[in-house]
Amino acid sequence: MSITISLPSRYEDLDTAYRGRLVPNSNLLSIINTANKSIQISGGIRFLPMYGESGAGKTSAVREISTHIPSTYTFQLNREEIESKEKLFERVQIEKIYNIDKLLIAIIDQYEEGVVGRETIPTQFVEYLSLLDRGEFRNIPIVFIWLTTNREFQRLLVDATSRNKRILLSDDFIISGPVKEEWPSIIEETFSFHNSENSLADYGILEPDLVDIGLRCNTIGAAIEKVGSLLASNIDDVDNLSDYQVILMWPVADSVRIQRVLQFSKPREGYKLNWDAWYRELNDEDRASLPLREFNKTRLYFDLRIVPVKVADLHKLCLSLEDENYRVPVSPLNRFKATHFYLILSDNWTNYNFNPVRDRESQRSIAAREWYQDIPEKSVALGKRISEILRLCDLEASYEKNINTEYSSVRADVYVKKEGAQKNKLIIEMKVFSSENTKPSSIKDAIKVTLRRHAQLAGFLQRQ
Repeated sequence: MSITISLPSRYEDLDTAYRGRLVPNSNLLSIINTANKSIQISGGIRFLPMYGESGAGKTSAVREISTHIPSTYTFQLNREEIESKEKLFERVQIEKIYNIDKLLIAIIDQYEEGVVGRETIPTQFVEYLSLLDRGEFRNIPIVFIWLTTNREFQRLLVDATSRNKRILLSDDFIISGPVKEEWPSIIEETFSFHNSENSLADYGILEPDLVDIGLRCNTIGAAIEKVGSLLASNIDDVDNLSDYQVILMWPVADSVRIQRVLQFSKPREGYKLNWDAWYRELNDEDRASLPLREFNKTRLYFDLRIVPVKVADLHKLCLSLEDENYRVPVSPLNRFKATHFYLILSDNWTNYNFNPVRDRESQRSIAAREWYQDIPEKSVALGKRISEILRLCDLEASYEKNINTEYSSVRADVYVKKEGAQKNKLIIEMKVFSSENTKPSSIKDAIKVTLRRHAQLAGFLQRQ
């Protein structure tokens, strides 16, 4: 199945709903406010030649001025309006009619690039502005901003105002975009918004990668394009999935524990591990010392899931764990078949109309909670019983199965083999923790143990 991902580096390619989130440029907003006050006092138009490297965010900053200063309205001039004084006047008149009492901001976005005779453009355009400033535009509050990536051309624009310096807002305005320390979060937010809230880590790109890319790029636009190239080069490797899938089954005895486990997963996506949530729980020492790149590769390679299972759905099925002749009741078995855990194992998740896991206080839940108090000491027996339950549900299941590779080995608490599935070998790790020990720190550490164990199994990490 092909995956469509998007990481736009240009303003025009951003989702319209996302543009308003763009970080404002304080220097630009300050000079616009200054221009507005100046126009109110002395009238006339204002002109700002703006230089910035390609990818610095010139277009984004200028086009979104009206987002941050609602009393303004921005619009972009086309070629005819730049080259013809009459066409320019017509356009401004139209914008004035529809934006009464607003400061108009007309944008010329790198028009000079690729145009023959560009050295004549500044003088011609500024002469238009000077004539209109004394005539038709005299009572229209408007700022013209010309964006360019060429310092020489910016100087030509400034020099062209020599006979009408009053309209010039700045003779050396440079826009550099957000500071580099902000780039990783901006790039991550941009990607997440345009890809259904997925994370770059889902595609093997971590925060240290974004920091490193930022150090090697002059502009945020260039950094975004580098990340895009990295996505393109890695996507096939991410999609090259193993036959094995790792599922953490976490029994939970009450709603508090359900929520604690859920915060580390993405329930609507089949309880995939929420890498960002897990990463946030790491302390500074963990972030500095753990092999995060290998861990991230491991959770993608094994499609790691973490699924809470209410003990009320296990209780009646798992009584008398030492009794090998125990007969599993039909009603609890049918209830088990409706759990999220079973739906994922049996490949019925995509046909399921999702409802969140809830724990309602009842005699059933109270009895199950009391039963579970002694179960953490019987985790092997519980794994054996669950493998029996899965066989009754027509899944080929066993327990305490060793999985060996040339690099390492793991023991699956429960092992399920399926035919015809993309992931046809399921390694189920049972995290049979007491309720008191089901807390964010212990969940974080349990995930860390699983990631390390399977990173070694796949050869991503050397055994120590």
